[in-house]
Amino acid sequence: MGKVLARDALAGVVADERARGRTVALANGVFDLLHVGHVRYLEGAAQEADVLVVAVNDDRSVRALKGPGRPILDDVSRAELIAALRCVDYVIVFPEPTVGPLLELLKPDVHCKGTDYTVDTVPERAIVEAYGGRTAIVGDPKDHSTRDLIARVTGQAR
Repeated sequence: MGKVLARDALAGVVADERARGRTVALANGVFDLLHVGHVRYLEGAAQEADVLVVAVNDDRSVRALKGPGRPILDDVSRAELIAALRCVDYVIVFPEPTVGPLLELLKPDVHCKGTDYTVDTVPERAIVEAYGGRTAIVGDPKDHSTRDLIARVTGQAR
């Protein structure tokens, strides 16, 4: 089970992992109402390095990204659920609109994004390239979504 850490603590842990010769991958997302697509994405990310760090958007940034009524679960709950996954080593909740500042701080060997992106469309690609990291597209095809799950549960499915 992973550990939910604050930014400074996580930076120290990542430095320690690197000193032990381990590679680090970072995956990020909202992870509201955890579903199989999230699990497959994170399992794929974990295969890219020795250590998997998952960055979870805080509640304010989720509202800005997803609109009113989101997130369904608060950031503390979402982080705890992600940390409980066997493939996850560390979790951080981040407040910025993008994961860019966290990438610049941690400089993971690999930044993992889901299959709704290509390497060329990942917004933070230039940041990762600038410090010598790589971007990996992982997970199964993007045919799962929290939005669709909410619609099914509320009876508003298309």
